[in-house]
Amino acid sequence: MKKIYTYRFFTLLAICAVAACSPQEFDDYSMGTPDGITPSQISFSVTPSTASPNIIIFTNTSGLKHSHAVHWDLGNGAVAKGETATGMYPMKGTYVITMSVYAPDGSMVVKMHDLIIANDDFSLVDSPVYNKLTGGIDNADGKTWVFDQYNNFTREVADALGKDIRGHMGLGPANNYDHSWWGAGANEKEATELYKFKFTFKQSGTQLIIQNNGKGYGRWACANGQPGAVQDGDDSVFDYTGGTYSFSITEPEGGYPVLTIPPTSILGYYACNNDYEIIYQTEGAMALRVLNTTENQDWVFIFCREDLNIAEPPAPPIVKELREVALLEDFEGDAPTIDFVAETMGSLTAWPYQNPAPVPINSSSKVALYQKSTEFYSNLSYTTVDYLFDLTQVNKIRVKVFIPSYNDYVTEHAVAGDWIINRRLLPQLAVKLQDSSRGGNAWETQAELVQANLELDKWLELLFDFSSYAGRTDFDKIVVQFGAEGHAGPGIFFFDDFSFDR
Repeated sequence: MKKIYTYRFFTLLAICAVAACSPQEFDDYSMGTPDGITPSQISFSVTPSTASPNIIIFTNTSGLKHSHAVHWDLGNGAVAKGETATGMYPMKGTYVITMSVYAPDGSMVVKMHDLIIANDDFSLVDSPVYNKLTGGIDNADGKTWVFDQYNNFTREVADALGKDIRGHMGLGPANNYDHSWWGAGANEKEATELYKFKFTFKQSGTQLIIQNNGKGYGRWACANGQPGAVQDGDDSVFDYTGGTYSFSITEPEGGYPVLTIPPTSILGYYACNNDYEIIYQTEGAMALRVLNTTENQDWVFIFCREDLNIAEPPAPPIVKELREVALLEDFEGDAPTIDFVAETMGSLTAWPYQNPAPVPINSSSKVALYQKSTEFYSNLSYTTVDYLFDLTQVNKIRVKVFIPSYNDYVTEHAVAGDWIINRRLLPQLAVKLQDSSRGGNAWETQAELVQANLELDKWLELLFDFSSYAGRTDFDKIVVQFGAEGHAGPGIFFFDDFSFDR
């Protein structure tokens, strides 16, 4: 059986004055246009459930034989459609129940009833879902939620659900419960003032209080009729000033709890539906899923407690100390000992790779294949994690290279700019030491050694002696670059037994 948690709303909602009845609501009926419906024709029953006298079942007993649609205002902030509705009333008092019956021609008849609840029954709202949402029965001020603006809880939600959750809001295919189409990065929606929204769920008055900056946001397909609506791609910005509302929670057996808010309210971003499945919930974070049936999409939003919505402090800078560390890579193992990173390399770049000429001076089985792409600055690089190169003693790089004759060393190619004099692929190798903290400007202070006009089709052993730079204490990156830089000429090269030592 379903347990339904519904809470009082200080302002009575006029159900269909806000949302007009849609013609498709009558599709299940086959009779023609009826005569007018009169008040004397409609009635409904009021039956306490067996679970509690404060849970009431309302049933349309009108017995109409022609097409009609039924809407309910349950007097506690909850609304419903259909021949029956169930309301829960944890607090004693008098509640005005309104059943509105609509004909296809748009005519409407209303039946009202004063429901008297004699006693409080707060046990009806003492559930884990409700307590996590509001802070519990002892928290009179309620709990305030905001969007998880900095994605502090994104990974937590993704791991718990086993879903592709990428940010504090995002969408994917209907019924995927994920962000496989798009997820918002940290603070990505700052320009929309979406982060001005605050949502306070409180037991005192059983209220949902929505505060914002006077604007609402949502899908253009759903919100284009809202006051002041302006299209922004697939989205819409419109006038909305928040307010005080009610909400309801339904906990179906075997399914996620469903948080329902009135049609006149939005939880920051309107995705064509006011029923939110609570797919993840802790004391400090929750994820809500909305099915946008208009566009056949799933939207998943992540909210966190207001005090937890803080920008992650930047990671402290890594202080690298000078060290004498010898490096060696022979490419014989399955896992490299030097973690070279390919920067705009060709797709054939690989290691280990079968030695193309296993003869002296390099008869080893595996080597590295280096493919210079048509990009201007192809290279391999290695950057230390936590130290700088102490070049006092460890200052020599040795490497074996094989320069194939089948490369085209004659054709001139496009270049990066007029300052590039050479336009050809060259049979050469450049090795550079750089300061990685300078990013794209590291070349300005680099130390570069070049060995050019290398003999073709044989293994050569090269030495790059950086001892003259022993006084430099800022290097933490090695760059290996075949064929010369600044031009678009492609080529294949091989190297092996790379070492950085004394």
